[in-house]
Amino acid sequence: MAVWLEFSVCLILIAVAGYRLSLYGDMIGEKLGLSRSWVGVVMVASVTSLPELVTGLSAVTVARAPDIAAGDVLGSCVFNLLLIVILDFLHREESVYTRARVGHVLSAGFGVILIGFVGMNLLLAHNGIEPAFLHVGLYTPIILLIYALAMRTVFRYEQIQELPVIDEKDKRYRKVTLRHAVTGYALASAVVVAAGVWLPFVGKDIAETMGWGESFVGTLFIAAVTSLPEAAVSIAAVRLGALDMAMGNLLGSNLFNMAILAIDDIAYLPGPLLSGVSPVHAVSALSAMMMSGIAIVGLFYRPQRRVFRSVGWVSLFLLSVYLINTFAIYLYGH
Repeated sequence: MAVWLEFSVCLILIAVAGYRLSLYGDMIGEKLGLSRSWVGVVMVASVTSLPELVTGLSAVTVARAPDIAAGDVLGSCVFNLLLIVILDFLHREESVYTRARVGHVLSAGFGVILIGFVGMNLLLAHNGIEPAFLHVGLYTPIILLIYALAMRTVFRYEQIQELPVIDEKDKRYRKVTLRHAVTGYALASAVVVAAGVWLPFVGKDIAETMGWGESFVGTLFIAAVTSLPEAAVSIAAVRLGALDMAMGNLLGSNLFNMAILAIDDIAYLPGPLLSGVSPVHAVSALSAMMMSGIAIVGLFYRPQRRVFRSVGWVSLFLLSVYLINTFAIYLYGH
């Protein structure tokens, strides 16, 4: 009971702090005159991914649990794409795929490239092909380079499209100062970081107590908890009427997660990280690629019909892949 109590405390801290991040992120974007899509992809996505960053660094250094780090990052990508299903259900006016901007395809497309590259190198590493410089895999600088290119491309797209910023009449936080918003944003981030440091130790305890594999615990339990800020931010953003910030947050978080994997590789001193983890993580990488592709189809095709007046068929496909991934990880990563 003690280990599950610790897990619940981490869950609550990250969920509450994540919700506050959505509010302060929206405030800062409004004060700086930024579009909500850009706020979602860059600023909010990077901060809501702080639990993955801190948890990963803690897992590969002090906790010495590389499978929890890899499972957390790749499992979070799959979980983030599942959250689109929840957004589609909550957005009752119309399907999120018809309302969200087509420009989100850029982030999703770069996500396919990065996640696929990681999955390929994971399989190569377990077949004896692991080029490295010192203890760092050669895939790490390439991941960081692609991530930087993705951010620059999204930024350039926003400039070319001349996307509308938040109009004066649509401003919600006229009485809130920028200083207050930044302070709240920093405090919420600090709570997320503290819980993220604690989380991998809780994950190891759960694996030992329940007799489960660290790959299974990292992919399902740790990934779900560290993705709570994305869930809280995205759901809150939809309720605030900022759907593009929600979609940008989820797809941008997946990009940042791949950069986190590269940072974890640098911090993992025994050798290249992907050669020190279970090959079962390739299942999550392939699932995340499939789900990103499904999301791209939905954003391009923009289906309007809903199944049982609840979600679109695109969301049902996303849910199906998530369930298949969960079952496979349970069978082979347990």
